Amino acid sequence: MPILSIRHVTRYRYRNPVALGEHRMMLRPRESYDQRLLACELAITPSPTRLRSMHDVFGNCVEVAGFDGRTTELVVESRARLDHTPLPAFADIDGEIEVYTGAMPFAYSPEDLPDLRLSMERQHPDPEGLIDRWARRFVRKAGATSLQRLLSEMTQAIYADFKYSTRLESGIQTPLETLALRSGSCRDYAVLMMEAVRSLGLAARFVSGYIYSPYSNAEHARIGGGHTHAWVRVYLPACGWVEFDPTNGIVGNADLVRVAVSRDPRQAVPLYGTWAGRPSDYLGMEVEVDVRAESELVVQPAPQRTVGAAC
Repeated sequence: MPILSIRHVTRYRYRNPVALGEHRMMLRPRESYDQRLLACELAITPSPTRLRSMHDVFGNCVEVAGFDGRTTELVVESRARLDHTPLPAFADIDGEIEVYTGAMPFAYSPEDLPDLRLSMERQHPDPEGLIDRWARRFVRKAGATSLQRLLSEMTQAIYADFKYSTRLESGIQTPLETLALRSGSCRDYAVLMMEAVRSLGLAARFVSGYIYSPYSNAEHARIGGGHTHAWVRVYLPACGWVEFDPTNGIVGNADLVRVAVSRDPRQAVPLYGTWAGRPSDYLGMEVEVDVRAESELVVQPAPQRTVGAAC
């Protein structure tokens, strides 16, 4: 995988000058054995008067900015260079990994269970058991089911049977809405799959980040480019946290750049803040995300920017 260059710009516009409250930003890619951060820069206009960095409860990097005065525009631009070297999800596993018997929820070890319990809890009501029944489509009627096969088939089923739709507004469809519509955004697909695997007793988490599309033609391009992307990770004792992208049918983390991991999607919002003014002052938000291999970039003079901090 080549070195990736990531540019993420969010622009808020207001009709009249407004007072900006505190803003929290989760834009710095997480470092791990499969993605190494080479450089990261955060530019904020207007410049914040207060800026601090912290790690949240999941170890995500968070920047918290405070402002004085008023403005008609807020621009947050994040740039990063990343050495991304993904590995196949089950490359080092001999044979099949853990199996699901179908008779009871998957049983984690007593040592792991206390740390996984909250990631196993269902977040959405399913009074008629529709999500449960859909999830059990991937469980063999007799005998044990390989979790490797079950999770891969569930990922591919959402990719093949559902129609992707871009939704820029905040919020997420409920899993029941996504299942009924057979349509949704990457966030909606992630939440549906999380609820489905949790119904089988598995621990799942929401992942927010970016997707790189190495293909130039639209027919083979990855879905979700140009915006932030979302997918799922599921904990399997033999493998650890394994990533599944039902929007693109990806098993493993090929082309996926991890930024934030959380138990609930509301804990992984890339940029969140407040402002004070008339409701009619808000004119809208624009988001631009560009992920490219450095070999694809054309060298140009760097634009003039107001640098708030190095993230």
